Amino acid sequence: MTRFLFAAISAALMLGTASPSLAKDKMTVLLDWFVNPDHAALVVARDKGFFAEQGLEVELIAPADPNDPPKLVAAGKADLAVSYQPQLHMMADQGLPLVRIGTLVGQPLNSLVVLADGPVQSISDLKGARIGYSVGGFEDALLGAMLAGAGLSLDDIELINVNWSLSPSLIAGQTDAVIGAFRNFELNQMDIEGHPGRAFLPEEHGVPAYDELILLSSSHGRDDPRLPRFLRALEDATAFVKENPAAAWDVFIAGYPDLDDELNRRAWKDTVPLLADKPAKLDAKRYYDFAAFMQESGLTETSPDLHVYAEELTVPCNCSAN
Repeated sequence: MTRFLFAAISAALMLGTASPSLAKDKMTVLLDWFVNPDHAALVVARDKGFFAEQGLEVELIAPADPNDPPKLVAAGKADLAVSYQPQLHMMADQGLPLVRIGTLVGQPLNSLVVLADGPVQSISDLKGARIGYSVGGFEDALLGAMLAGAGLSLDDIELINVNWSLSPSLIAGQTDAVIGAFRNFELNQMDIEGHPGRAFLPEEHGVPAYDELILLSSSHGRDDPRLPRFLRALEDATAFVKENPAAAWDVFIAGYPDLDDELNRRAWKDTVPLLADKPAKLDAKRYYDFAAFMQESGLTETSPDLHVYAEELTVPCNCSAN
């Protein structure tokens, strides 16, 4: 009887310790935009089981309004938001309780694009040009810095708000150049339509390098024990995508078959090399330099201490790789 009771208690204890490992910790990630190849690592981490290996069940949600995700995370309505480093500096300046905990794409995608066979062969050729843009503020500062390197200013060009019709306005001759075009999308779209473009890269023309896509957590949740596991899964997924881009594309398209077209296939090829190998890694100098650029451009009034809005978390080792 005693042996039976001991066995029953032991079994109950084993079930009690095993069941939590079976339950996945749920997390919600609000994307910056609709799903696209920029989110390759997130989708593969979810659909290839890398999040599950870390005991996580992650939901990816495309926003109705791209401006909402950081605000919702700051308010505690979601765990993480995909956003942009330039926007993070502005939100930190405004005192929003947000902190960067990871990077998806670790270099600018933004660019100044012209027609490859058009009259603009260098930035100095933009004097008197009509330049289309979608979002004012940061894009003005970006363009201003690029023009300054060629001895020009915003007074030397005409800015035209084309909403989100960047490459179409260029192809139609409504603009001579567009700022804010993503080099992995607009250039491919123009080439597919038979109007190849040329991109002038901000980081090569007077703008400090920055991280394009980053992951934000609430400042109050920066010690969330799920975050290091999330980043571990993201790093493993990124390695898989880079080592197996064709297989990773199949995983991506299985979840989003509507994206299986020429533009997204080309964008995938161009985006994969740009994914951050170590999502948790924080380049402090890059953030300090870009914070100074934002303040000098008048986009922010202050530059808070880096630890206030950016952190490098310690990621658990990938034991299966050893």
